Amino acid sequence: MLTGLSIRNIVLIEALDLAFERGLTVLTGETGAGKSILLDALGLALGMRADSGLVRAGTDQASVTATFDAPAAGSALARLLDENGVAQEPGEPLLIRRTLKADGGSRAFLNDQPCSAALLRDVGAWLVEIHGQHDERGLLNPRGHMDLLDAFGGLDTGAVRAAHAAWQEAQGRLTAAREALDSAARERDYLAHAVAELTGFAPEPGEEEALAGERAAMQKGARLTEDMAALDALLGGSEGALSKLRQAARRLDRIGSEHELLAGALAAFDRAVIEAAEAEELLERAGEALSVDPARLDAIETRLFDLRALARKHQVAADDLAELTEQMSAQLARIDAGEAGLAELESEVAAARADYEAQAQALSAGRQAAAVRLDAAMKDELAPLKLDAARFRTDVELLPEGQWRAAGRDRVEFMISTNPGAPFAPLTKIASGGELSRFILALKVALAAQGGAGTMIFDEIDRGVGGAVAGAIGERLARLAGEAQVIVVTHSPQVAARGAAHLLIAKSSEGTITRTGVHPLDERERREEIARMLSGAAITDEARAQADRLLEGV
Repeated sequence: MLTGLSIRNIVLIEALDLAFERGLTVLTGETGAGKSILLDALGLALGMRADSGLVRAGTDQASVTATFDAPAAGSALARLLDENGVAQEPGEPLLIRRTLKADGGSRAFLNDQPCSAALLRDVGAWLVEIHGQHDERGLLNPRGHMDLLDAFGGLDTGAVRAAHAAWQEAQGRLTAAREALDSAARERDYLAHAVAELTGFAPEPGEEEALAGERAAMQKGARLTEDMAALDALLGGSEGALSKLRQAARRLDRIGSEHELLAGALAAFDRAVIEAAEAEELLERAGEALSVDPARLDAIETRLFDLRALARKHQVAADDLAELTEQMSAQLARIDAGEAGLAELESEVAAARADYEAQAQALSAGRQAAAVRLDAAMKDELAPLKLDAARFRTDVELLPEGQWRAAGRDRVEFMISTNPGAPFAPLTKIASGGELSRFILALKVALAAQGGAGTMIFDEIDRGVGGAVAGAIGERLARLAGEAQVIVVTHSPQVAARGAAHLLIAKSSEGTITRTGVHPLDERERREEIARMLSGAAITDEARAQADRLLEGV
């Protein structure tokens, strides 16, 4: 709810601070007094186009600050503020401020935090509805009619939205599976060849390292073959060093007892024979270990070369070839079993679609029933507003499948026919300015219990009517004010008499300076203003008496 409006240097308003209460507030004043300036100022605060012509002549800058009740915790407005990083203390009022320079530049603030004019408009849409003779938003926008009808009928779209989400999710899985299958099928020949090649080769993890190690050992043995042969010739055989040592030891053994030094020499020869024998044995074992089988070496090198070539071909490490074989085999198996998988997904999609259609059909039936009730409610509202020749109809049309969405399968639009026999058409295509304003009021009354913005403003909704019709408008505005704050700019005394608060807008001049001011009226002043509205410039006793009757009648 709007609680305060502070205006500085807007057109004829130099400085103005207004407080607003709940209920119906009426704004009256003579033609040209500046009633539209208040609405322009509020519109500026709510993010409407910044027109430098609003800046009061002779000043550099204008500003408007609007104060609203704190948004309810968890409400759509509270979420919008939070999503855009606007801090809102619990229980504290929401402040909207807009400044406008004479050169056209403007700045916007929410709770004194800079923001964009676009965000201001989004926030303003949750706070205030402004309805006038040329209003083509809000109730007249067909995009919002379905939500209004659902709210009027108390219809819950949650089941339909959940069913639609499940259907779309299943459809997405099926589409992805088809695309994957199509892509994989195009690669089937390649996969079959690759799997056959890899399976036939049978690579194993760690094989590259083992082959490389064995090849390195054989290559080392090939390099040492000549040295090993020379050592064998020097040490072994009848003419080798070991045979010579043994011969020397035997000869020395025959004479070793002849002298103690010969005995020592014999012991040394015995040790040398033992060490030489051990060396011979080690050389034999080394020869066996370093022996080279040319056929085996060739086989190892061929396997290692092929292994590394396969790894390069598939762009993986040699140790990953075994895993790649399993992956490709599994992919090939999925292709072969793909049709069966698709059939299962298709069944899921069909079931999800059927559930959505059932939920949407039930919702459509609810909307049809709600449309009948809304049409009846509108019929009751039109006649008292001098629209008895008009007819209102809520169209609920089944959309083609390509346009089905989370909110259901329907398109909803409010239609009217203003003359007997005339075809139905959208509100904005048929209604004149005065008719349009009254249609808006009738709709707001019919939909009053469904909520909306906390503040509704009607700009001269009673233009061109009087008497009983004006009285009917006032009565309906008062009824609306029981659900939300209503502010109305009016020239009708019947409407003004319904106000819980009455603001008089007046223009005054001092020399060459003209100002617009707003004055809250007490009971006596209110009676005088309504009498002026009844009689004109000269207020008569009869006009005052009529004003009393109007005030007493409410």
